[in-house]
Amino acid sequence: MLKVILVDDEIQIRRGLNWKVDWEEEGFFIAGEASNGKEALQVIEEVMPDLVLTDVRMPVMDGMQLVKALSGKYPEIKVIVLSGYADFEYVRSSLVEGVKDYLLKPVDPEELTAALRKSKGEIEVEKQRRMETDRMNQFHAEEMREQYLLHLVKDEWAEKNISKERLSQLKLDVLVGEDTVVQFITVEIRSSDSEQVRDLFLPFKMLCRELSYKHEGIMSFYDTSYPNMIHFLCHHHSGGDQVPPFVQELQKNVRAYLNLETVIGLGKVVRGLSQLKNGYISALLSWSQSSADVMSQLIDGTSNKQTAEFTEDAEWKLSNSMEQGDFESFKKHLLITLAECDRQSVMSYSFAASRVLFMLGSMARKYDLYTDDLKKKMWNCQLGIWELTSRDRVKGELLDLARVIAEKVSETRHSSNGIAIVENVRRYMDRHYTNEISLTSLADQFHINSAYLSEMFKELIGQNFSDYLVNLRMEKARSLLMDEQLKVIEIAHLVGYSNSGYFSTVFKKRFGQKPLDYRKSMTEDKGEAR
Repeated sequence: MLKVILVDDEIQIRRGLNWKVDWEEEGFFIAGEASNGKEALQVIEEVMPDLVLTDVRMPVMDGMQLVKALSGKYPEIKVIVLSGYADFEYVRSSLVEGVKDYLLKPVDPEELTAALRKSKGEIEVEKQRRMETDRMNQFHAEEMREQYLLHLVKDEWAEKNISKERLSQLKLDVLVGEDTVVQFITVEIRSSDSEQVRDLFLPFKMLCRELSYKHEGIMSFYDTSYPNMIHFLCHHHSGGDQVPPFVQELQKNVRAYLNLETVIGLGKVVRGLSQLKNGYISALLSWSQSSADVMSQLIDGTSNKQTAEFTEDAEWKLSNSMEQGDFESFKKHLLITLAECDRQSVMSYSFAASRVLFMLGSMARKYDLYTDDLKKKMWNCQLGIWELTSRDRVKGELLDLARVIAEKVSETRHSSNGIAIVENVRRYMDRHYTNEISLTSLADQFHINSAYLSEMFKELIGQNFSDYLVNLRMEKARSLLMDEQLKVIEIAHLVGYSNSGYFSTVFKKRFGQKPLDYRKSMTEDKGEAR
């Protein structure tokens, strides 16, 4: 039912309006009344109606003043204006935004009914449009959140450039602070019919998202490296190792709605951003211990003892060797690291091998080496780590991968004119322009002197670093402005600006118009073209 308020200084008029039509039958109920515009604004603030019926001539604040106030503060509220004959032509010619109809007093019941039906149709269309806008905005936010989560758990340099403001924008506030306690959960769907799994993966993904909306502190995301799986990041309020309550609900819903089985791996509870990779890998390793049977399973890896840690020092030595294209150095450090873990436990060995595989994948993405052939090699290596039937096989596959990547990295870094490394920096910016990016952070990531990178970037790309980044963001913003459902503040966030005012200033400097003016001019141009 839609809410309506009646505004007229004569109580008899309000009573008359009350009985002139069957409000409920027309889909409305009278939520309040007022004797002038000032009173009406107070009532409106309390009940937030969908429609206002107001007289023109009233004391304190008249109807036209009320309409003007509403158009500024509550533009979504529709208005039907009532007037005496002397006012009627004046009111009708004053086309005020938000006024949907003008009725002459005394109001004819049939005319009032027709006006209500017309307004109801428009209100419902606009409500539907707003719902679609909210869904679209939620979709954009979800996509960006998933990308950022993957960035945090899979790229070796990610935690060095984290912006708390960016985490907040993406509703990842639970990750702010080193005291944050989180747990990753990996969920795979299974069926004896592989086509059924493929056909129902999208509904499964949507079901997971709906469940994450329902439970506070839980976010779902998809990693293309692992087919048929959805992963959850859970904010662990208690810090304990109990099974999150939504897990059983998920298994029950997937079986009930999709007729599929679920295999769930619970990762270790970890603390702080620096431990996100460990938490994610532990969930994958828990899942990998499942049987191959087509039946629902829950593998709790929270109690797995992991006595050997994959230290930052070990990761730095391996990463630095790859950055230098020095395969022999990488091989030496890898063998030492795996031998230390092997002395501890099978799980420690699997965990360390997984961390190395993540690092190699990150290196391949950074240097644009992620070909189909390399993906296949990485997947086979991942399977070897999960099965762990042979440590030598895992070692050999990691070294084969590293050799291929190190050779390509060496070619890139030692190109005679520096164009290859600058192209990789540019591609990284094209993919991650929404994140916090600075010349210094990129120089650190690519192990280059920042002054040298700045000079080479300008020489080879034709623009300095900051101009390229601004132009990249502005072109994307211009494209997003064509979607009238997106608000300017949302577009600002989508292209990497936390402050919408500053975004508007930069946009106007680049295109000579503020974002809303640009959108309006583009809309008008499209209309004329038709």
